[in-house]
Amino acid sequence: MLRPATAADFPFIRALAGRAENAPFITDEDEAALAAYLADPSVRLLIWQPQGQPAGYALFCQVGEPSGAVELRRLALAQTGKGAGQVFLRTLVDYGFGTLGAARVWLDASSENPRAMKTYDRAGFTQEGRLRHHWYRPALGRVVDLILYGMLRDEWESLEPLPAQA
Repeated sequence: MLRPATAADFPFIRALAGRAENAPFITDEDEAALAAYLADPSVRLLIWQPQGQPAGYALFCQVGEPSGAVELRRLALAQTGKGAGQVFLRTLVDYGFGTLGAARVWLDASSENPRAMKTYDRAGFTQEGRLRHHWYRPALGRVVDLILYGMLRDEWESLEPLPAQA
């Protein structure tokens, strides 16, 4: 369901990041920046394709850090509002802990993105902090608060397994 991204996936990734509804929350990086991620051993740029076609992408950073903390820096779905968000996020969390061996997976959300915050809460993440007036968002023309979320390995291990069809 998850596979490493390639340069052929850059148009898909950029199309998702460049959508008007995503612009306030996701940074659209050019091909050179995306290529740098592919070359960096501490990063995993992944494509989610549950039905054989790309349906989302994610970017993990800080892979291999001595602390065991792995950042889920970016994630986006091609179609939202169809109920796939929880399965997508759980697949990513399972990858972070199961495949990457993380002791902790963390991510952040704009305080102006209630959909993401609700999704992270429902997935079992704990809100760990708020960086006030921290993140300038060009699409909004202002600085927003950044909400920090984290999940520890033992919290992940206590989650119910994903249904078999996921």
